[in-house]
Amino acid sequence: MQIDALITAYINSFAGRFALLDGIMLFFAKAAIFLLVLSVAARWFLHSKRELQRYLAISCGLAVTLGLLLNQGILLLADRVRPYDLGVTHLIVERSTDPSFPSDHATVAFAIAFLLLLKRDRLANFYLLFALLVALARIYIGTHFLTDVLGGAATALIGSLLVRKFYNSESILNKLLIR
Repeated sequence: MQIDALITAYINSFAGRFALLDGIMLFFAKAAIFLLVLSVAARWFLHSKRELQRYLAISCGLAVTLGLLLNQGILLLADRVRPYDLGVTHLIVERSTDPSFPSDHATVAFAIAFLLLLKRDRLANFYLLFALLVALARIYIGTHFLTDVLGGAATALIGSLLVRKFYNSESILNKLLIR
């Protein structure tokens, strides 16, 4: 068995054994993404450093969008089977119908975290911790391999780097959008 499957199986081996841990991991695997997106969207309404907060909210949205678009391109080339279909993991959630690689949940969480790290936002480490917990939870619940969430992190990083390079706070587009 390859290392990816071994690590995935090990992380998933705790699923279904501890109700409290299952509940925490289910939260991070399913609901945490919505809280992350809402927390970024809430920046739009902050009065402290309003222009910066709106710029960061738009930048995060662009990084997420680019990361997810990269995922869709990868899905056209790779159709990876889910770990539970190969007997590597057991599910504690409903089955998914789409391919396993890369993880969209990981992409969203890491795109926000990486963009904020690149912009040196004071909350970036909190978002990175949240992203790591989302990634771990996706493996724990049995729906992704380790490399699926690493692939999601990679597309998130690419999306974040592209936004950092091509979208800046002084651009005319940004000035129009933040008003």
